[in-house]
Amino acid sequence: MSTHPDPKSPWVLSTRELGRRAGAMRSVHRDVPAPPDDERIGLDVIGVPAGATIALDVRLESVTEGVYVSGTVSAPLTGECSRCLDELTDHLTVDIGELFAYPHSVTDETTDDDELPRVVDEHVDVEQTVRDAVVLALPLAPLCTDDCAGLCPDCGQRRADLPPDHGHDTIDPRWAALRERTSAE
Repeated sequence: MSTHPDPKSPWVLSTRELGRRAGAMRSVHRDVPAPPDDERIGLDVIGVPAGATIALDVRLESVTEGVYVSGTVSAPLTGECSRCLDELTDHLTVDIGELFAYPHSVTDETTDDDELPRVVDEHVDVEQTVRDAVVLALPLAPLCTDDCAGLCPDCGQRRADLPPDHGHDTIDPRWAALRERTSAE
């Protein structure tokens, strides 16, 4: 059974004025603070910083089986480049669309609790919907620039900061003994 959403939570939206009249609709704009770091929306390398403003621009539509929530979510991102490890910032806007099933509807009766969110006490909690949409839109390997050269594998310096002729003399370990022998003579 679904848990009761906290109506005071900024993620919880009321469906009361929609009633159960299919076709009834209302728009909602809400700025929601991002959760703290221990509940961060994102991946290890990039995500929404704690306390940042997440803008919800959604439309709640009453349909036969529930309330369809659709719209956009916008949020700032912070992370680190997967090549050079520099800090990076970005902004993300994603579309969301989720059906919240009415209690005792055919959809409610024929789906598992974890398959589809539910309308509970005339409220919908969009936090998990937003979290899922944002995480799925994030790059797995974020880059500070598309052509980031990364780090030198030998010295660990940023390649962008090194001269074009930067290099390291590396010798195949199988030939190292021969080099030592020729340099001793």
